[in-house]
Amino acid sequence: MVFWEGYVSDEVMGTFAPIVLYWIYAGFYQLLPPLDNYRLHSRREEDEKNVVSLSAVVKGVLLQQLVQATVALLLLTSKANPSGTTVQPSILVQAFQIIIAMFVMDTWQYFVHRYMHQNKFLYRHIHSQHHRLVVPYAIGALYNHPLEGLLLDTFGGAISYLVSGMTSRTAIMFFCFAIVKTVDDHCGLWLPGNIFHMFFQNNTAYHDIHHQLQGLKYNYSQPFFSIWDKILGTHMPYNLVKRADGGFTAKALKKD
Repeated sequence: MVFWEGYVSDEVMGTFAPIVLYWIYAGFYQLLPPLDNYRLHSRREEDEKNVVSLSAVVKGVLLQQLVQATVALLLLTSKANPSGTTVQPSILVQAFQIIIAMFVMDTWQYFVHRYMHQNKFLYRHIHSQHHRLVVPYAIGALYNHPLEGLLLDTFGGAISYLVSGMTSRTAIMFFCFAIVKTVDDHCGLWLPGNIFHMFFQNNTAYHDIHHQLQGLKYNYSQPFFSIWDKILGTHMPYNLVKRADGGFTAKALKKD
């Protein structure tokens, strides 16, 4: 039994829990003190390079989440057991389903993301909106053009859910984990002890390289692994270099 059982369905929880968690986790980063010693870019760089206001970012994210919630609720309820009861598979089976979903989501997002960079029309009119945040920050993790949000995130999540065969209850865990990882990748901070930096090569600095001019056509992988970048030659490694103001900068290394 889980704490929400008897209050809301797994389908409703799977729809809205990732949204609530997004704002809690991103808000946590937003409310932290400046932490200049751990920033990948100085506050001055953030002010000078980003060409969209915080209020516009918040509105853009809310619009995308409205679309996501609509699709997720329709999808989850359509797959729900009419009896209202669902038998959860073993922990091992659920773990395997989550791994499959991670791979499917990574695969979908890599190729759609890469195509949006390679197609000049799509980049100029759609994907460039996300790159208005040259210096990423947590609340802007899902700041995209609405069509990109639908194609990249909403469809990617739906396909990973369907292919993995997970239940709505397992989907809650998977989508909450995915949203936390996505926010963390955009937080712009290299914090000591960050568990994502320990276990994932695709992390805050890795994605920061992609937002910089020299890495714009590299490091497309998101949100979990860097497998496709390495296989298809779009992986750009980096070094963390200490800045004069005490922070770090992710410096791209030359490709062979």
